[in-house]
Amino acid sequence: MNTNNFIYLRGLKHAENAVFCVENGQKSYYDPQFGFQVPYSSGQQVKRSILSALIEGLGVEPAPTTFVFNVTETKSSNGETKTQLGEGEVLSICDPTYPDQLLGGWMRAVKEGKERTVKRRSPLSISSMHPLHPLLVSKSKENITFDRSDRPETHKIKVRDPQGNELSDEQIEALLAGSDRSLLRKWIPDNYRATGLFVYDVAIDLRTLFCVSTNQYEPELSKEMIANLEEKGWVKSKNVFGECLVLPKEERDKVIPALAKALINWRITSNQARTFSLMETLAVAISNNANTLSGAIRAKLIDEGSKPMAKPIIDENAGADVFITLPCASYIVTENESADALIEAEKKLIQLMNAFDFENQ
Repeated sequence: MNTNNFIYLRGLKHAENAVFCVENGQKSYYDPQFGFQVPYSSGQQVKRSILSALIEGLGVEPAPTTFVFNVTETKSSNGETKTQLGEGEVLSICDPTYPDQLLGGWMRAVKEGKERTVKRRSPLSISSMHPLHPLLVSKSKENITFDRSDRPETHKIKVRDPQGNELSDEQIEALLAGSDRSLLRKWIPDNYRATGLFVYDVAIDLRTLFCVSTNQYEPELSKEMIANLEEKGWVKSKNVFGECLVLPKEERDKVIPALAKALINWRITSNQARTFSLMETLAVAISNNANTLSGAIRAKLIDEGSKPMAKPIIDENAGADVFITLPCASYIVTENESADALIEAEKKLIQLMNAFDFENQ
């Protein structure tokens, strides 16, 4: 029987003048102890980045997704029928032969119960990428612009009046008279960037990592998909959650190294045209005991006079396996940094995953 059912990982990354970007730019949350906003990247964004690195490493396509839109018709007071297009369900294929589905989880809930809902919880629990300590990160603000003032001949200007009519050049000149307003620059104010030391934590549930439940009381799979997986050689087994199907070993041998690499070498790549940062991994701690991770990569609050400070610490004697890269020495006093630290961390993850007996839990 397996006794170590989880693998825990903490990664330390450095971000330099970067943006963890979504719709509204750099995300932040309020730290109540130190009383200011600190930047972060959501767990969903980290998960998506890890899965993107996984499928890229495997050289496979992600699972297809169906976006449903509903057409509705309403009648106005004068009897005219108006047609509108509304948002519907987002339907997953729920097929664990796709690695991003197997490791990322799924849910398929068709409107009005036309199909039975199936859902699978991801075996990867992933935290946000948040500050190692609030005092070890910063958030800077800048105004950016689309500036074409050096090439006015290629920069087209349109000005509309309240009725939507386009103004002539003479009308625009009259409007700008006495003003220093430029129409050749489009300002985008209050853009925030993040700098500092950030950590992310991952818990890998080995019991469900490559095992998909066949229980039909709360189904992860349709009966048709179960039959399909059995035909493809998935192994019938049983885990703590009941009857299941296990990904064949030859397929696990492909996914495990790619997953180990993705967990350590992922980076946020969305919307990085103006904000690219290496986001280099400085250190990785791996353990079967989650409590040891917070001690292995941590910060210590130092009270010096009226201004508190935080000191980042890498502790190789806290109970976890710690792997320290060469760039880490630029930010933290270390003793055993090495050029192959991340490769060794990958090997450790591969070893722990291969040691688990997925077929005989």
